[in-house]
Parts: sequence; structure tokens; C-alpha cells
Amino acid sequence: MSHRLFSYGTLQLEQVQLDRFGRRLDGSPDALPGHLMTVLRITDPGVIASSGTDHHPLVLPSDDPEDLVEGSVYTVTDEELAAADDYEVDDYARREVVLASGTRAWVYLASSAV
Repeated sequence: MSHRLFSYGTLQLEQVQLDRFGRRLDGSPDALPGHLMTVLRITDPGVIASSGTDHHPLVLPSDDPEDLVEGSVYTVTDEELAAADDYEVDDYARREVVLASGTRAWVYLASSAV
């Protein structure tokens, strides 16, 4: 089965994709309305090694419907979605959203906000 996965952060990086999925994903630009981005300090050494940084973007719902987070939407397999779940630390929770294009996709939001 295939899934749509929206990324606004390190899952867009080629090295992270190769490490987690064994391939480079082919994505399309899209955006998540009604959300804003902040930064989270990551402490997981495997995630830091893959992404090359300990500062990762984190998306929160916004009270302003004009707020928009840009990113890319990818088509992934069940196994790749599970690999993405494994990559994301506990500060993130996967939720289904509707993107600006009308596409339904999974996204990792702040776990405190869901």
C-alpha cells in the first residue's frame, strides 16, 4: 500500500532519505495551512548523524489560518512510513492532514499539540 507523506524538515534531505528508505524520494511542493514552524533540539545520536544537525523543525497548529508551512509531499510504502515513524523522536506524532493542494497526507506534528 502507498501513502502520502508531507515533510517540512529533515525528511526532505537526501542523506536522511537514503539512510531511512534506501532511496531518494521524488516529491512535489505543497504546504500545510493553519500551522507554523518552530525549532526543536534533538538528542538522539542516530537522528543527528543522519540529518547532520541537532536542531530540527517542528510544526504546531496556529490560530491564524493564514499561517502556512511549506514542504514536499512524497509517496511512500508501508515499510517506508514505518521507517519514518522510527526516525521521528517522541516529540513528534504522525497525524493525517489536508494540504493546501487538497491532498490528504501524513505529517509529523508536535506531539504536545495533538
